[in-house]
Amino acid sequence: MNLRFYHYLFLPAILIFWSCSSGNPKLEEQIPMDEAALESGENLFDTHCSSCHGFEQDGIGPHLGGITREQSLDWLRRFIKNPTEVIESGDERAKAVFEQYNTYMPAFGYLEEQEIDAIIAYMHQFPAPEEVEGARADSILNPIPEAIPLSDLVVELEWISTIPASSENKPRTRIAKMDYHPVTGDLYIMDLRGKMYRMEGEETEVYLDMQQEMPEFINEPGLATGFGSFAFHPDFGNNGLFYTSHTEKPGTAPADFAYGDSIKSTLQWVVTEWKTGQPLQVPLEAETRELFRIDMVTGIHGMQELTFNPLAAKGDPDYGLLYIGVGDGGSVGAGHAWVPHGANQAWGAIFRIDPSGNNSSNGNYGIPTDNPFVGQEEALDEIYAHGFRNAHRITWTSDGKMLATNIGQGQIESLYIVQPGDDYGWPVREGPFVIEPEMDLNQVFPLPENDAEMGYIYPVAMYDHDEGNAISGGYEYQGSEIPELQGKYFFGDIVHGRLFYVETADLERGSQAPIYEWQVSYEGVSKPLSELSGSNRVDLRLARDRSGEMYLFTKADGKVYRMTGTLSEGL
Repeated sequence: MNLRFYHYLFLPAILIFWSCSSGNPKLEEQIPMDEAALESGENLFDTHCSSCHGFEQDGIGPHLGGITREQSLDWLRRFIKNPTEVIESGDERAKAVFEQYNTYMPAFGYLEEQEIDAIIAYMHQFPAPEEVEGARADSILNPIPEAIPLSDLVVELEWISTIPASSENKPRTRIAKMDYHPVTGDLYIMDLRGKMYRMEGEETEVYLDMQQEMPEFINEPGLATGFGSFAFHPDFGNNGLFYTSHTEKPGTAPADFAYGDSIKSTLQWVVTEWKTGQPLQVPLEAETRELFRIDMVTGIHGMQELTFNPLAAKGDPDYGLLYIGVGDGGSVGAGHAWVPHGANQAWGAIFRIDPSGNNSSNGNYGIPTDNPFVGQEEALDEIYAHGFRNAHRITWTSDGKMLATNIGQGQIESLYIVQPGDDYGWPVREGPFVIEPEMDLNQVFPLPENDAEMGYIYPVAMYDHDEGNAISGGYEYQGSEIPELQGKYFFGDIVHGRLFYVETADLERGSQAPIYEWQVSYEGVSKPLSELSGSNRVDLRLARDRSGEMYLFTKADGKVYRMTGTLSEGL
């Protein structure tokens, strides 16, 4: 199996099982390990590594305990600076790692050698942990043996804009969500590093700069830290209400959802209401009001989704209620599996709140009376559904199904039909498989005979890590310009940029909808998104406009494309 592994990780860490020659000098004799070096290394590690790595348990990436005792300093330096170069040079160690994880890491050549050495010095303080329990006899090595078939669907793309670079280092942007203005239909797109833009043709205009508006705003550490999501209220044209999520340093203010001082908080996610008297104005001028904030153990799996039900009309019970995807904050990989486990915990859940109300514990928002856990002891009233590792995208099909994609651990990427009160099982289930959070998180096992008694809900579509690394949530095509796409839910894989779809008619609870792969063509030439974006890590996202037409965009190069038609024959 190919385990998921992100490009921001320090790939040498996974080589902890390979010995280097006994003749190498001790690391302490090669690089500084004084107090200043270790402090610098810890800060750099927190920024670049901690979201994905610990020193005892595998997380998104493997643990780093003992790595500096297993690899030479020269090899670690070279790989951190330019892993692709080392892999393509034919280095046997690098090739073996690439074959296992099936993805390249970016070059960290922008780090000074003394910074790389400081990170290595800090890691050297952590010996190899005691080995976790090995594979059980019933461990499933290949959960989904069948490969996803390639369909004959080829969709033509039209470039519409390139978002301004937000960093001199890769990726050039961290664009993560695009949506439309409910009055004008204009497209808006946000970059995790803090800016949100209105798009007009090829041009972009800053609508909101989170760094200017929120003095405590941070966009690191973590793959998804920063400006997480946004949502216009469906009646934005009249009430001027707009909602965002963003990250701040731990302890900036008391958290409404916390887990106690015994566990480190890496950052806080904050949900904010913005109210403007000029809903058509660019840039945004608005007053702000904090709804709530939540502590997170690490910088991953935060709050990447805010949305309203677009099918709800005024007068419907669901109208104006804000859905919020709250990840597990990396707590399970950090050894705190209880944090997202159960309806009494805020993490690993989808919230459903009424921003116009005030009956929450902090008085800043309302609790809908029809939320499934209202009035139940040992449960949070805000929760609509729970048991997610990271509910990445939430959407509704034209026939009313609420869908959520869930980014998995080491084996399964999932799509769920969401109903109130559902428990999807994390951290004791990954898709329709058992996971043991106190063991190796990358192993899965068969369901027990009495599984039906436990009440877990399983995916309506899924793929394993033979096919990709992290699901990129998508949308049902609801436009009219490309009839061949109607009735299909389009999604993909974040890392590799592979593109998938399912027929929405096949999405039924209790069964698995077939997944098909599709391709894109640009200027008449069919090519993978990795080639189109010029990066081995694509960072794929999808979007939909007011007319139901669809788009895709890539962080690597900041380019946004519109889906304009299909080709009758594959190229």
